[in-house]
This record gives sequence, C-alpha cells and structure tokens, in this order.
Amino acid sequence: MAVYTEVDDEALGAFLHLYDIGEAVAFKGVAEGVENSNYLLETTQARFILTLYEKRVNPDDLPFFMGVMDTLSDAGFPSPQPVKAKDGSILQTLNDRPAAIVTFLKGMSPRRPDVDQCRQIGAAMARMHKALSASKLSRPNDLSLPAWPALFEGREETANSLAPNLAALIAGDLERLQDQWPDPAQLPQGVIHADLFPDNAFFLGEHFSGVIDYYFACHDMLAYDVAIALNAWCFEARGEFNMTKGKALMAGYDGERAFTEAELKALPALIHGAAMRFFLTRLVDWTDTPADALVRPKNPVEYAEKLGFHRMAHSVTDYGYDGAVTGV
Repeated sequence: MAVYTEVDDEALGAFLHLYDIGEAVAFKGVAEGVENSNYLLETTQARFILTLYEKRVNPDDLPFFMGVMDTLSDAGFPSPQPVKAKDGSILQTLNDRPAAIVTFLKGMSPRRPDVDQCRQIGAAMARMHKALSASKLSRPNDLSLPAWPALFEGREETANSLAPNLAALIAGDLERLQDQWPDPAQLPQGVIHADLFPDNAFFLGEHFSGVIDYYFACHDMLAYDVAIALNAWCFEARGEFNMTKGKALMAGYDGERAFTEAELKALPALIHGAAMRFFLTRLVDWTDTPADALVRPKNPVEYAEKLGFHRMAHSVTDYGYDGAVTGV
C-alpha cells in the first residue's frame, strides 16, 4: 500500500477543521501510487482524496501541479479539482508533510486497454493539451534527454544482470537519441501530463471519465506526451507492439488536435526516448529501493523489451499511423 505517513483520527480531525467539507465518516489508505501517501476520505458532504507529499516531491513544484488540475477543472476537462481551505489556500501541512485535498473522480482504470480505449485516451490527451494551451504555468521536464546519461551511469552491471549485453544496447540507444532528438523549438509545446499510463486514466463502463496524478506534469513538446502514451497503452503483455492500438491512439489524438508534419517526423525518436526515460527511472528504483520498502519497484525489463522494438522502427507508420507524412 502506498501509505508512507500514517494519519491518526486526532490529526485528521484537526486538519479537516481548516476546511468546510464536513466531518470524516470514512478514511482509508489507497494502494495505488508510489510517490506519495494517498487516502480516500469520505465526509458528511462528499468523497475526496487526501494526499501527503513525501520526500521525493519538491514542495516548490506543488503550486504548479495544483494549478494544472485547477486549470483543467475550470476548462471542463474531467480531472480532480483541488479543494480550498477556509482561508482560500490549497496547500496545507499534515504530520510535517505538505498536504492537499482534491475532489474524488469516479471510474476504474483499464487493466488491459482495448482499441477503443486507446482511441479515447488519444482524444482525451488532445483535449487536455488544448485546455492547458493558454496556461502560463511552467515547469521544466527534469527527466528528459539531458538527464538520461547520469541516470544510467554506474548501473551498467545491473542492466547486464537483467539481460545479456543490455548495457551496451542502452549506451547505443543513448547515442542514437542524442543524434535524433528533435529541436523542441520546432515543435508545438505546452503543459503535458508526462505519466499518462492506464492506471492514471479512468473509464465508467466503456466511456472515458477522467485523468488523475499530475505529479510528473511539466512543460515540454506535446508529441512527447503522445509518445509516452503509445508506450504505456499499445504494447501487449508479451512485449509486442499492437499496431491497431497505436493507430487508434494517434487517430484519436489527431481528430482533436492535428499533428504537425514536424511532429510526425519526430515521433519515432520521441517514442524511443519515452521508453528510455521509463527504463532508466525503473532501473534506478530497481537498484536503489531497499529490500524492505513498502512499495515494490517496477521491473525495468518491460521497458528494455520495448526499447528493442523501437530500435527497429524508423517511421511513424511503424507505429500504426496511416496518414500522409511528407518526406518520411
């Protein structure tokens, strides 16, 4: 369970007096999430999520994350909305941790996304990007290309323990990505989610109902968000890329916000890079997480296998896109 900081009844009661949302009637830890302590809070008025932000979260970034959710909610995009305290503030302190309450979003995350869910999440991502397009919020992506060599340094032996010769393959990938990475100034940019995996998206029945967990959100190339989603939604359990799902996700996005020609040309490198980002951060967690930690780190082998596919891809058509791409 992703609860690192326990909250007792007395502390919770004092905390809720800062708000005008009623008295607590139920309070329990939420198993999902690996970065923070999350609780499902039910009061006499409604359901909420209470989050305590742990040491891996920079407190200086929290106003940005809250601002992203606030902007989306105000624009009508289905997203949790931060709840303001009686004094108008969003962030408080609970058990010596920064803390916030957000509204509860109904729905369930898909365990094995189908083609139509991929189409819907592509369309939803485009709507999210458009809803944030006028925002002046900004936070750099500190887990992009410049950070990757340092994340890999000193972990070559661990990589080789996962698969033979993997360290050399990763070194080759890093060189290729340095050569092929697009100039961000040449692509549309804005606030992106940067972590839109299936467990951060909700569906009610067959219909998309919202997005949660904006704690990796940042300002970057919009197409990089699509690249992350293609990795997260369109590979099957055995590691093979599902071309039909890739086509559906990109068609869903393109139908709401048309890709530029420059984005289509850049997508193969961005998709490869997105897989590298998650391989490396999982490798770091795999190496550095103590054996008795409450949360088991995710195995980086999943993304090592995805990198193998990306080494063979050279065009956006290799990922299912079937529109016209000049010069590709």
